[in-house]
Amino acid sequence: MNPYPILDFDGEPEAILEPGRILKRIDIAERAVVCFFKEIIDRVIEEYQARVVFRLRSEMGSHPVYEIDYQGQRLVVVHPGVGAPLAAGLLEELIALGCRTFIAAGGAGVLNGDLAVGHVVVPTAAIRDEGTSYHYLPPGREVEPSAAAVAAIEATLQHHHIPYMKGKTWTTDAIYRETRARMAKRVAEGCLTVEMEAAAFFAVAQFRGVTFGQLLYGGDDLSGDEWDGRKWQAHSGREKLFWLAAEAVLRVDKVETFDNLDLRR
Repeated sequence: MNPYPILDFDGEPEAILEPGRILKRIDIAERAVVCFFKEIIDRVIEEYQARVVFRLRSEMGSHPVYEIDYQGQRLVVVHPGVGAPLAAGLLEELIALGCRTFIAAGGAGVLNGDLAVGHVVVPTAAIRDEGTSYHYLPPGREVEPSAAAVAAIEATLQHHHIPYMKGKTWTTDAIYRETRARMAKRVAEGCLTVEMEAAAFFAVAQFRGVTFGQLLYGGDDLSGDEWDGRKWQAHSGREKLFWLAAEAVLRVDKVETFDNLDLRR
């Protein structure tokens, strides 16, 4: 027996509680935007006359799953909650309902102050400094998003001439335990940002065989002598990031149609 329970991985595909046993597949769009910005979701559901196709539930209450019609296609819009365990659990349930392709839009702390508020970051891997991913994949340092999702995100950003950076993100469970020594280690291994869900998202997606990618924007700054909130939650680019995610999720598996795609960046 491993002395550390978090490393005691069990690859058995069937768990005691399976999402597919408690939720049956419904008539739902297969492509979804997972958005952390509640005020943007509220605006979108009003402007696009979104319909509620399902209500996921937790002890926090109802988690509505919306659908809108966008670019002639049905598109799911949902808030995943905050933190890896809740976000992973809701993702599991969306998969059980029938969603198969996901792009998430969220903010993240930056580990380099030169990364301006609102600057777009495309995670290419997440450092697994949380607990959820270890129940889906064997112990390892990092986990990657789906290559097709990253390609679609890059195609979308390049199509709109939006500057962005690619790199690793640091996923942690404990926002109040991000010490300077830990941050220095993450920077040394290539992390641009820190957040609380990406590693879990990517691990669940790999385990369930679905497609998942993420868009982040530079938020608060952890790199200075003092933490700087930089009023990141009021940034005007949040709605733009949502629509970039919506466009990208519809482009997954179709990026070859974009002549200006350059994945060498």
